[in-house]
Amino acid sequence: MRPGLRRLLPVAAPGLALMLWALGGAVLFHASLPAGQGAGLVSALGPALQANGAILFGWWLAGAALAGWWAARLHARHVEGPARLADAARLLTDNADAPRLEAASPPALAALADAVNRLADQRQALRTDMARLVAEAQQKVAQERDQLGALMAELRQSVVVCNLDGRILLYNDHARGLFHRVSGGQLAGGAEAIGLGRSIHGVIDRALIEHARETVDRHIARGDTAVSAQFVTTTATGSLLHVVLAPVRSQGGAISGYVLLLDDITQDYAAQSRRDRRLTELTEASRASLANMGAALDMLDYPDLEPAERDGFHAIVRDEVAAMGQRLAAMTADASQEILTRWPLQEMLGDDLLAAAAQHVLAQTGRVAKVESAEEGLWLRLDSFSLIQALGALAGQLKGPQGMPSLTLRLAPAATPGWAHLDLVWPLDPAAPAAGGDTGVQSAARDIAERHGGELWLEQDRPAGLSFFRFLLPTAAAGPEAEALEARPEFYDFDLFAASDSSRSLDDQPLERLSYTVFDTETTGLNPAQGDEIIQIGALRILNGKLLRGERFDQLVDPGREIPPESIPYHGIHPEMVQGQPRIAEVLPAFHAYASDTVLVGHNVAFDMRFLQLKEAATGLRFDQPVLDTLLLASIAQPHEPSHSLEAIAARLGVEITQRHNALSDALVTAEVFLRLLPLLKARGVVTLGQAREAAEHSYYARLRY
Repeated sequence: MRPGLRRLLPVAAPGLALMLWALGGAVLFHASLPAGQGAGLVSALGPALQANGAILFGWWLAGAALAGWWAARLHARHVEGPARLADAARLLTDNADAPRLEAASPPALAALADAVNRLADQRQALRTDMARLVAEAQQKVAQERDQLGALMAELRQSVVVCNLDGRILLYNDHARGLFHRVSGGQLAGGAEAIGLGRSIHGVIDRALIEHARETVDRHIARGDTAVSAQFVTTTATGSLLHVVLAPVRSQGGAISGYVLLLDDITQDYAAQSRRDRRLTELTEASRASLANMGAALDMLDYPDLEPAERDGFHAIVRDEVAAMGQRLAAMTADASQEILTRWPLQEMLGDDLLAAAAQHVLAQTGRVAKVESAEEGLWLRLDSFSLIQALGALAGQLKGPQGMPSLTLRLAPAATPGWAHLDLVWPLDPAAPAAGGDTGVQSAARDIAERHGGELWLEQDRPAGLSFFRFLLPTAAAGPEAEALEARPEFYDFDLFAASDSSRSLDDQPLERLSYTVFDTETTGLNPAQGDEIIQIGALRILNGKLLRGERFDQLVDPGREIPPESIPYHGIHPEMVQGQPRIAEVLPAFHAYASDTVLVGHNVAFDMRFLQLKEAATGLRFDQPVLDTLLLASIAQPHEPSHSLEAIAARLGVEITQRHNALSDALVTAEVFLRLLPLLKARGVVTLGQAREAAEHSYYARLRY
């Protein structure tokens, strides 16, 4: 029943009842009179009723209005009041952060609300004590999980752990970075190729993993102790991945999942191919040169050769020997450069390098080196140990007529992008040797610079009166950006070991066990069929009842049309913000991959789904997974509330709204609202996805169409 009609009936019912009561009394009175008197009474009263009917109708209308007003008050006090009080009490039973019940009239309800509030406070105190005890009991387990998470984060190896269905339950940052690189930047909005609960088969072919698992099963059947399988696969961008698959066994020995160790071998394979190609070219060219020299030497054995001919054959031998020498020198230089550049380098913040180098110089020479701070956020790729040792050795060789000069260490970006200058600076002394002494130390330092793919040279700045050794070193990208929603994203969920989605019907699954993509869109207007377009998509994922704030999707979209000025105050997106952003045809495939194998959730989601569905023909993508709407779910969980706007629901459930009408912020609020609605739905018998969808279909709001 529509909410307006449900509230109108209690008001209109007393007036209708009063009319029926009066008509019934008149009929009974007329029926009790003899036949003649009844007819006479009707004929006598007829003219009076005609003349004064308006007065009687007005009298009845006034009575009906008074009765309706009184009935509305009674309904609000004795029907709606207790119903809303019951809804608020149900909310308190599952949500300790929900607002306490407000005192209501009559006094009996106010007393009941006060009693419920006291019970809620007592229960909250008990829950707090229980939570403390549980936290203490699980402290060891939590420490082990944190240690595992820290260990995985620090590993230089890319690691992904999956259950038997191929769902990712653990991965480290190196794995995320690896798949981000090999995806070639094809994913938009911060979406990654992998994520908790997502299928590894989306990035590695299922057949390869199944074949590796069969190999592992054969090893286990033979009783082998070291069990693993290896394969090489190609990504969509042409990168080569070397994968080692090892099983994860439970205490009983049964396999519950598998571990994937991954390496990007694209560069190594290319380098090996270059070496093989150079070796082949050298072999073929040398074979030809040897044949030419052999033929020339055979001709030189003839005693009757003319001097000019003999000189010609000698020239052939000399030219071929020189050509072979040049080819060998070139190959040796290339091989040496590859050996140098393959030296293991780590990323280090520039300020940290300067501080460590100054400390080492002080320990080696006893002199304090002044540090000129590097550009904030400047990172280097280097072998910090050997470089700091080289700086200490160079500083130890710097001696002038006045003894050890004052030193300065400075670091700044070079003019060439991707490189930086690291300088060891001292005052220029024309009387001192140019480099301060030992060329052996400089040679070793130069080798270290070349190991980094850079250079080392001595330079003088005579106007400033300075001399300095300058290292040319490679820079690195800055460290990972801090997450706006959470400093450290979730990278593991061991509950997925027990999940087996492929063995159950989705509609029969409990709501708290499903994976969700909670999303929202911002658009140029409200009429998708008349040309309005999406200008932002924001989304987060929920897995096993946990909001994964780190695995988010946030992408502005160029709508290809004007953004109406009157809509800008609502979403805050100006035309210059979408210039250069991808079009919806590029963004939707990334969002489709991000939301794959999940249930879509939104607030008033029919509006957002209409925009997506209108793009199906153009993109060839279908969002055909189940969809849940928090607007409909809230009307089921709290049917007596007058408003089910996102702001009203969030206020009732104790969810804070930080920024409205931003796609990612609205998706975050919707996700938190959805999680707090689940216990309320469960209290009303809505436990599975199928039950939630069926209940939502009976809501009045489900009849809205876009």
